[in-house]
Amino acid sequence: MLSLVLAVSACSSTPVTTSTLDQARSDYTAAQNGAVAQHAPNEFKAATEALNAANTAAANREDLSKVDQLASLAKTKIATAQEVARTRLAESSLSSSKQEQERVRLQARTAEAEAARRNAEQAQRDAEAAKARAEQATAATRDAQAQTQALAAQLAELQAKQTERGMVVTLGDVLFNTDQAVLTSGGMSTVQKLANILRENPDRTVLVEGFTDSTGSTAHNLELSQRRAEAVRAALAQMGVERNRVETRGYGEAYPVAGNNTAGDRQLNRRVEIVLSEAGKPIQARR
Repeated sequence: MLSLVLAVSACSSTPVTTSTLDQARSDYTAAQNGAVAQHAPNEFKAATEALNAANTAAANREDLSKVDQLASLAKTKIATAQEVARTRLAESSLSSSKQEQERVRLQARTAEAEAARRNAEQAQRDAEAAKARAEQATAATRDAQAQTQALAAQLAELQAKQTERGMVVTLGDVLFNTDQAVLTSGGMSTVQKLANILRENPDRTVLVEGFTDSTGSTAHNLELSQRRAEAVRAALAQMGVERNRVETRGYGEAYPVAGNNTAGDRQLNRRVEIVLSEAGKPIQARR
């Protein structure tokens, strides 16, 4: 190679040189440092052989025109090797770029496919959740209808009447001991049915109102009506109904439903009315 030729020439008499040979040597060094041999090995080998031939001719002090001709050929081959190396390096870079682009495209397609898969799974989960909600709503509607029907049947059994204040169940005087606030067995049975309704409908409350006829003093009648209302609340509490769901009022001889001239009418006035609220609504006060 060049280093060997130069070393040999240095041991002989001073070799001849030309500007073309000097330029060829400089071009060779640049090509060698630029790793041309790595990317264009065959062309660089040919350039090396051509430069060695020019160096040998110069070392042998051959005719300058011949040295110049050989150096010019070496320069051409060096330039060819450099151009081939640049071309192959560009092709390699382009190939790498294409590979990188393909890798990026593949990653993008993979990400899109993964996103589509996740979206499809989420859509399926949403559909299943919507179906479950619909089934729950249907079941809740069925339960509510069944509860409404059951409540209607229970209230019908108690002969409840619909009023602007809610459903009203009336306990007649015969369900209490005479002039007492103690429920008879028949009265307890009626209250038990009411307790069942309240336990099955926890969003409802009741107002227990006591009334008497006009016989006796106003104070006595007021006190008796209140005690009878309290007796109903106490019985409901014993049957599992929270006391805070039951209000009581004693009105005495006020608000009669019949005259007080006959025994039959007075018996109608001696009563306890139980007002059942609408679901989640308070009971309106008596006007």
